[in-house]
Amino acid sequence: MKNLILIASFLIFGFSQLNAQTVNPVVATESTTAVNPNAPKAKWDKTTSDFGEIEQGTPKEAQFKLTNEGKEPLLISQAKAGCGCTNLKYSQEPVLPGKSTIIAATYNAAAMGQFNKSITVTTNADPNPVMLMIKGTVVAKK
Repeated sequence: MKNLILIASFLIFGFSQLNAQTVNPVVATESTTAVNPNAPKAKWDKTTSDFGEIEQGTPKEAQFKLTNEGKEPLLISQAKAGCGCTNLKYSQEPVLPGKSTIIAATYNAAAMGQFNKSITVTTNADPNPVMLMIKGTVVAKK
């Protein structure tokens, strides 16, 4: 009798564990987040700047123009170069609707050869950061 109760307990426990593992899929029919029609909207004039060939030791600057096409101020919360060989300059002031700002990236051109450097820019216009690129080849001075 004890064996029968023990076996029944194991079977009940086993089936309850199998049932607990069942996943009920949830189908999303529409977004639950409301989209703000007045939100800032970032528009870049370009996301890549190709310097071509530059002489070693001669810093070169790329400018990326950011325009706010939304109806609320656009804020740059962070702009970060991928390495110490690239310096950034940008305004901390909000970009008003219809206005623009410049993010300037200066590459120091110390190391010879090809380079691809990234700048990551985070704004309140999009939760995903934008990746700007500068590239080129550093050649020996003439």
